[in-house]
Amino acid sequence: MKKVCAVILAGGEGSRLGVLTAKRTKPAVPFAGKYRIIDFALSNCVNSGFTDVMILAQYRPHSLIEHIGGGGPWDLNREHWGGVRIYTPYQSRELADWFVGTANAVQQNFLFIKDRKPDLVVILSGDHIYRMNYGDLVSAHVESGASVTLATIPVTREEAPRFGIVSTNDQGWATSFVEKPADPPPGAGNMGVYCFDYEALDRVLLEDHLRDDSSKDFGKDILPRMISRGEKVFTWHYGGYWRDVGTLESYWEAHMDLLSDKPAYDLNDLGWLIHTRSENRAPARLGQAKVVNSLITHGCTIETGAVVERSVLGPGVYVASGAVIRDSVVMNDAVVSKDARVQRALVDKRVRLGAGTKIGGPGTKLTVVGKGSELPDGFVVHPGGEVAHDVSPEDLEVDEVPDGLCVYTKRRPWDIGPTRRRY
Repeated sequence: MKKVCAVILAGGEGSRLGVLTAKRTKPAVPFAGKYRIIDFALSNCVNSGFTDVMILAQYRPHSLIEHIGGGGPWDLNREHWGGVRIYTPYQSRELADWFVGTANAVQQNFLFIKDRKPDLVVILSGDHIYRMNYGDLVSAHVESGASVTLATIPVTREEAPRFGIVSTNDQGWATSFVEKPADPPPGAGNMGVYCFDYEALDRVLLEDHLRDDSSKDFGKDILPRMISRGEKVFTWHYGGYWRDVGTLESYWEAHMDLLSDKPAYDLNDLGWLIHTRSENRAPARLGQAKVVNSLITHGCTIETGAVVERSVLGPGVYVASGAVIRDSVVMNDAVVSKDARVQRALVDKRVRLGAGTKIGGPGTKLTVVGKGSELPDGFVVHPGGEVAHDVSPEDLEVDEVPDGLCVYTKRRPWDIGPTRRRY
């Protein structure tokens, strides 16, 4: 049996998630009430029988490190061989610096991979929502005799410019690879899930490291180069649910997928549990409230007369009497006060919405309120408006935020997160 080391890339800034990633890396963003995004790739590893896992972190890794801890919730708190380890950029006497691409992140930590003496290295992205048995990918790779096998999914021509597009022959061997093409050729989308032979990975990473013309990326450099010179690059087609939650819209849509009459992703599948670090909370308490087609996490309180429809509430959310939440995601310990209205919105952790506030509304545009912000009674954030993190009533010189604008705290102007027109 082949010895496998899994490497999860979790260093991305996730700038397209706006204020949600101003204070945390994208894989650490909460998802579906009780999870973090990285829980899905990490649980896939455990459920696939992979017990030797490396996580490569960079941008604001603190909440990610706290969440993973020693790996206990995933049964990866191993004293000796295996377990989960988190690696961040470091300084050394040799060339070591911030990671500048996916390949460079792995290359800078290759000595840690070498110490594990694996036969195969499975490289994963830590910011996708999906369920995959990586053992099937490994089996296809070993059977093919390839140097690397990449997982692919079907994509439409409209979706293709957001992906690396892989063209293959009838036997599944890759014939071309184009990263995010404006005029995409026929082919499948690259999922960012790779199974490398250890020796092949060692060779191509060193070669790429020595090239001055490389952007140090698997999709932009290594895979196209391997295919163009005729190396054995195989593809394995994945047919299940998969979401790249790299934008506010896709993040919101992935939550709504969970709330459909026939959810595309079954979180209740006891044969494929999503493991996470759960908080110790009391059971949720619901008064005579109207709760329809929603996910309510432990510790929530929904008072009599409140309405929650097609929404996801994280641990400890308080919804006062008369408040209405529709088509929204409200994260840990947020307070939605009396008669507040929240619709088609993303409300981050520890937000306090005053009485009668109006956050979002009908239409196609999302509204976002950042972590730790407090909005006074009657405040309005129109659809498409944003409130950054840690905004207090003292920061507000207006009583509403229009579409396309974002209000920031005045106390930390050097840490405003994503660049968006200030209000």
